[in-house]
Amino acid sequence: MTTPPTIGPAALPALAELLRQAPPSRLFVLADTNTARDCYPRLQPQLPAHELLVIAAGEEHKTLATCADVWSWLTENHADRHALLVCLGGGVVTDLGGFCAATYKRGLRCVGVPTTLLAQVDAAVGGKTGVDFQGFKNHIGVFQEPEAVVMDPAFLATLPAGELRSGYAEVIKHALIADAAAFANLRGLAVATVPDWTPIIRHSVAIKENIVAQDPHESGPRKLLNFGHTVGHALESYLLAQPGRAVRHGEAVAAGILCEGWLSAQRGLLSAGELAEVREVVSLSFEPLRFAESEIAAIAVYALHDKKNRGDVIKCTLLRGLGHGIFDQAITLAEIAASLRAYLTF
Repeated sequence: MTTPPTIGPAALPALAELLRQAPPSRLFVLADTNTARDCYPRLQPQLPAHELLVIAAGEEHKTLATCADVWSWLTENHADRHALLVCLGGGVVTDLGGFCAATYKRGLRCVGVPTTLLAQVDAAVGGKTGVDFQGFKNHIGVFQEPEAVVMDPAFLATLPAGELRSGYAEVIKHALIADAAAFANLRGLAVATVPDWTPIIRHSVAIKENIVAQDPHESGPRKLLNFGHTVGHALESYLLAQPGRAVRHGEAVAAGILCEGWLSAQRGLLSAGELAEVREVVSLSFEPLRFAESEIAAIAVYALHDKKNRGDVIKCTLLRGLGHGIFDQAITLAEIAASLRAYLTF
């Protein structure tokens, strides 16, 4: 990303100024059915003439088939390498749109306009793009920083409570891996009554940017950001494959935080009291995910395809106390299964 994220009421005017100073050959906007209805009317007045493509909303559409639709649209509208794609949406749109931009004609300009809390604090920051493939989360993708990311917290007013909670899981994660004081401030926080998300977004983005700056391509410290995701992605992928049981990404990550926190405690890295604090903060905002003990083995197997693995060894990020993550911790399928069984008793 050539400039730091712009966060706050000045974000959309900053995008307008960027387009004025460096006008693209053609401008394209990618939205989904939700953001086209709820967010595009706020963005449109800031943009010069452009083409709009609306894709179906939902994780189930984060596929190469949808990418083919985007690439075809760009081709039919004569997008050259000097065009610019604005991705207006949550993590699905920013991940998929960023991937389409990075691969179309070997790369065209891209700007992220994240509209969900999850995308603003996590998905749209850090240059990861990708789509799901054969049931595995973000299995196909590239590292490609957008030209800019602009975040208007006013978009969050369009979200249902469940979407706000989904993003909040990443806020909890960032605090747990890097800032014990920030995690302490989350105790007792009611997501539905936060008056202004701007300072929370700024702090969470700062944590992620600092980690990404040390390790852009996830060969070392950036793996810290995967805390809660080894088990969380396994749960999300498994439930997505079950008709009518799909859960939001943040709901799965919240469950993964509890499971991987439990694994940290089992290894003596986290005290019982600290684990209780993690459970308190997560439980205040998230209902338990529902799965049967008989499904645990099938869920755990999804972790074999986690992108952090090396060979046949499953690598996980754990906690060494609150506010301090440690990456590249080898865990077994049996340990993942045990954490899922423990989760059912929380």
